[in-house]
Amino acid sequence: MLRASGLALIALLVSLSWAPQTTPGSLRGRVVLPEVPPSHDARPTVNALAGSTPDPVDRRHAVVYLDAVPRRAFEAVPTRRVRMDQVREQFVPRVLAITVGTVVEFPNNDVTFHNVMSLARSNAFDLGRYPRGQTRTVHFDTPGIVPIVCDIHTHMSAWVLVFSHPFFAVTDTAGRYTMAGVPPGTHTIKVWSELGQAPDRRVTVSPGAVVDADFRVERIVR
Repeated sequence: MLRASGLALIALLVSLSWAPQTTPGSLRGRVVLPEVPPSHDARPTVNALAGSTPDPVDRRHAVVYLDAVPRRAFEAVPTRRVRMDQVREQFVPRVLAITVGTVVEFPNNDVTFHNVMSLARSNAFDLGRYPRGQTRTVHFDTPGIVPIVCDIHTHMSAWVLVFSHPFFAVTDTAGRYTMAGVPPGTHTIKVWSELGQAPDRRVTVSPGAVVDADFRVERIVR
């Protein structure tokens, strides 16, 4: 009798955890950066020696994300497989935001060898040297900010931000973002940018509502 009651209680809790939740809302806005000229590395590259120069580095992309989100029982974090290419001695995209468990492919589409690596404490790796046409992968299993470099070309760098929840968005070149599926409630919104910092914001998202939240980066890192 007690065992049957216990099983019934567990079944009820599981059904509640998967029951339809309140309609989520969304966030949208813009991250404003002071005018920053594109970065050109003064050192010659393999492409430059071949008669071409790499494109200027675009440092305008930022990541907007919720600081913390309560997870319901048995709720899984969505994972996927994404790419960070190597073209003209640059990582494309330069900024990538993913969830824990995501696999990132690093294809080499340059004429030279590359060696993708990171010394990040939480997600350190070294893919070794590999030529054009090959792809190597990394499974990111720990949340954190992961700086990416090429051990051969010191002017190449990128960033992978690994989150334990799916509530984040990368801005476009105009600084605009949209974050859908945000749980109703009051949240702290943060901004990451390699150019500087923006103050956090506290916003309340009502069920089905669209909330505007703009940010301004206050400190520029050259």
